[in-house]
Amino acid sequence: MNLSSVNEYIEKFNKLIINRESRPRKGNLKAGVDLGTANIVLAIVDEKGNPIAGASREAKVVKDGLVVDYVKAIDIVRELKGEVEDILGEDINEAAVAVPPGTQKGNTKAIANVVESVGIEVINIVDEPTAAASVLKITDGAVIDVGGGTTGISVLKDGKVIYVADEPTGGTHMTLVLAGGYGLSFDEAEKLKRDVNREKEVFTVIKPVVEKMADIVKRHLSNYPVDKIYIVGGACSFRDFEDVFTKYIGIESIKPAMPLLVTPLGIALNCNGEGENIGS
Repeated sequence: MNLSSVNEYIEKFNKLIINRESRPRKGNLKAGVDLGTANIVLAIVDEKGNPIAGASREAKVVKDGLVVDYVKAIDIVRELKGEVEDILGEDINEAAVAVPPGTQKGNTKAIANVVESVGIEVINIVDEPTAAASVLKITDGAVIDVGGGTTGISVLKDGKVIYVADEPTGGTHMTLVLAGGYGLSFDEAEKLKRDVNREKEVFTVIKPVVEKMADIVKRHLSNYPVDKIYIVGGACSFRDFEDVFTKYIGIESIKPAMPLLVTPLGIALNCNGEGENIGS
C-alpha cells in the first residue's frame, strides 16, 4: 500500500464533502452508502474510481450492525441522496451497501431496505473491511474496521478474503468509559471524545478499550499470520491508535488519514462488484 497516495485519494473525497461540490467524471457513476454507528456517508465515484461527490451526517440509527431507528435512518439517507443529487444534477438510482463481517441475513436485509426505501436499488452488499481493502489497494494482510459498535476483521491472501470476524467493541465503548470516568452523560462524553484539543487526555482514559480491540484482533489472527495490519473506521482516528495495536499485537499496524471515509469509498468502488481501479 502506498500510504501517501491513499491519503491523497481520501483527502480529495473529504474536500468534496466539505465544499459540497463535484468533480468532472469519467464514465458512469458508482454509489456507496455506509450506514455506520456514528455516521452515515454517501460516496460517489466514477468508473475509474475517482471521487466525484459525497455527503455525510452524524447518526445514531445503527447499533452493532443493527438498524435500531429505521425511520430516522431512511430520513437521513433520503437527505443525503437529495443533497448529492443537487450537487451532481442527476438522480442516484443504484448503490452498494456494506455490513460488518458475519452479519445475519435478516440484519443485512434491513440495511438494504433502508437504502431501497428512498428509491435507490441495492445492487451489491459487501463486508466493511473488504470494502476498505479496495481503497487501500492491498492483496495480503488484515483489514480492521473499528466502527462505533464493533471491530470487524478481514484477512486477505492473494487478493481473496480467507477469513472474516466481527466482535462488539468500538467507539461506543470508548464513550461509555469516558462517561463513567468523568461523570458525564453519553452525549457529553461523545463530545469530549471528539475534542481534538483534549485528545491526549482522552486517549489515556480509553486506552484500555483500544487494548481490548487489539486483543480481539490478536486472537482472531492467531491462525492467520500476516505481515501488516491496516486499520480503518471512525473510532480509530486517535493519533496514537495504531501504535497501541503495533505494540500489543507485535505486527506493524498502519492507519490512513481520515479513516472514517475509507469504507464508504470502498463501498462505492464495489457498486458493481469491482474495486480494483482507484484514481487515474
